Amino acid sequence: MTTKAIIPTLTNPLDPPEKVEFTIPGEIARATGGYEEAMKEGWELIQRPIRSVPVDQIEKQHIKKRMTVWERIRVLSDKEPMVLYQNWGKNLDGASLVTAVLNIGGRDVAVYGHDFTVRAGSMDATNGSKLARLFRMAGEKGIPLIGMNDSAGAYVPAGVGGLDGYAEAFTALRRISGVVPSIMCMFGFNAGGGSYLPRQGSFVIQPADTFFGLTGPGVVKSVLGEEISPEDLGGPKVHGASGVADLTVIDELAALRQAVRLLNYVPDNNRTMAPFQETSDPLDRKTWEINTLLKKAFNSPTGFNTPFDVSIIIQQVCDYGDFFEIQPERAREVVTAFGRLGGHVVGFVANNSAIGSGQIDCDTALKIARFVRFCNVYNIPIIFMEDTTGFLPGREQEARGIVQAGRSMLDAIVDVRTPRILLILRNAFGGAYASYNNYPTGADVVLALPTTRLAVMGPAGKEFVYKDELRKMRSAAAERAKKGAQQRVAAGMEGEAARKDAEKEAAEWLKGEEAALGRRYEKELMNPKEGLALGSISSLVMPTDLRKVLGQNLHFLLRHYTPSPMSGPQREFH
Repeated sequence: MTTKAIIPTLTNPLDPPEKVEFTIPGEIARATGGYEEAMKEGWELIQRPIRSVPVDQIEKQHIKKRMTVWERIRVLSDKEPMVLYQNWGKNLDGASLVTAVLNIGGRDVAVYGHDFTVRAGSMDATNGSKLARLFRMAGEKGIPLIGMNDSAGAYVPAGVGGLDGYAEAFTALRRISGVVPSIMCMFGFNAGGGSYLPRQGSFVIQPADTFFGLTGPGVVKSVLGEEISPEDLGGPKVHGASGVADLTVIDELAALRQAVRLLNYVPDNNRTMAPFQETSDPLDRKTWEINTLLKKAFNSPTGFNTPFDVSIIIQQVCDYGDFFEIQPERAREVVTAFGRLGGHVVGFVANNSAIGSGQIDCDTALKIARFVRFCNVYNIPIIFMEDTTGFLPGREQEARGIVQAGRSMLDAIVDVRTPRILLILRNAFGGAYASYNNYPTGADVVLALPTTRLAVMGPAGKEFVYKDELRKMRSAAAERAKKGAQQRVAAGMEGEAARKDAEKEAAEWLKGEEAALGRRYEKELMNPKEGLALGSISSLVMPTDLRKVLGQNLHFLLRHYTPSPMSGPQREFH
């Protein structure tokens, strides 16, 4: 006996059909006329995008573990959406896209979402125009934007109208870029224009089991003959590592909740500050855990070369230890994150020695540049935490354009107009120090821990500083090896064995002398003393006072900062 699979259904056979009356409560029933007919038609038009969708289309979305656009809206806010631009024709032209204003946490937010149950959320000229109108309205009113993208692309029967719709939306979204922040959630399978449009936004969030990209796997196979899965072509692992997606999450619900959380760290527009949040976490709270972390790290056998996770320091500095990391899966040699310090939103840019000694490569530099530019545009102060041995050298990095990427990072830092602080944790060497928000590049305050090692070069710098002494040492080592071999031969040892034994002894002696010279170099030059003497560092801070000192400086700078849109010349490169 075969058992029939049970498929969940939204149809309730016991649910009576809804009947809507267009009479005033308590009014005596009379014969209806044209007015009631007009009311009935109006009501049906208002309900059309929701009621006209067959139940089986909604069930298909649920079977694929996806929500409908209306369900997604309810996750963003429990308040009733103010649906805008209800333009849809008899064939549901324009109905595959919902545009609305939502109240999220007491703030007006422009929201759009593709309705995959109608024409697979595809774009035609009507909803392209509708979407562009929403973008322009968001820019004019100065309210942030959340996009829920779930589209099969341009609506093919609409011909070039679908392409015109995308082009109009592209243009409108580009014109509000830098005016209001936007958060884009990627749902379902998006290709072509469905990918270009959301990546114009400030942030992109991608759940598992979704795809977006230039073309789908089918086109790749037909053009290149290459078999590839959607996951490997444009899934969250691919885009999370490349930085195309700023955040990757487990499912749609997590994406929407992360969007709401991220919204809490960004302002409404480029004329305001991010939301202030009262805190009971004392600004002068001692950060003992930072002291413990550094003590255990630097007193270990590897000493001041011991790596540690800088996110622990960010956590200890922030209110309640809460921060929001951006692009956590990309270029982990640096941590970029939003947090709050004394209630104020602040951006953190911190070298992470736990990964590759915190060295700056192409991806790291571009990740820093992207985050710094966002903070600069939207009046968010920045705290830089420096602990890097420099830019990553080598053929691969040069071939990838490390000079160009490093220049993008430097340009972004030089252009910053918001309050900014540099805290040197440990290593600050060479060009990495020179391009990492010091006083010459525009920092408001430069602070340093006593563990700071500020120098033109790292330990290899002893080769230049003490080159005469090293030359004499190496000559002496060669002489020691020669004399040692002669003494061993005279004592009866075989010639070759005597030479090798003498060379080994001389090499060990030279190694010890060079190590002592290295320690001397670190003691004399790899420290904050010269930086303090020259004014490159304004003051030293004890690890236990980090939250207090950073908070006091930040609050002082913000008291004398007026949020405003960027002005002045716009640079050629970005």
